[in-house]
Amino acid sequence: MPVSGPTYAIGELAQQFDVTTRTIRFYEQEGLLSPERRGKTRVYRDKDRVRLKLALRGKRLGFSLIEIREVLDLYDDRNHGSVRQLERMLEILADKRANLERQLEDIRAMQRELDQVEARCQSALGELKASERS
Repeated sequence: MPVSGPTYAIGELAQQFDVTTRTIRFYEQEGLLSPERRGKTRVYRDKDRVRLKLALRGKRLGFSLIEIREVLDLYDDRNHGSVRQLERMLEILADKRANLERQLEDIRAMQRELDQVEARCQSALGELKASERS
């Protein structure tokens, strides 16, 4: 079946998304991408490009491969998504949001601790410099 619309070689997608071709092949092995094959050449369609973009975004946000697959399946079936799929997606999003909130609070606590350590270091440095001048 001929491919219609824009197509991409694996190297083009790798360059576009600043990933290795091995990363793209990994997502293909995991069933997240399904390029057409022409001999030994992979031909990626726009749908594959969007799926790769979503997969990489999911990875950055800490989604597991299973969760990424669920998101992609929902993307594919967005006009036919079942109540169960949409409810599952809302669960995943709520879990991720809660996790991000916890991480954000941890980061804020770490920043406060770093500020305290920095203030102590600045104070100690000031005292040392003052004593050297005396």
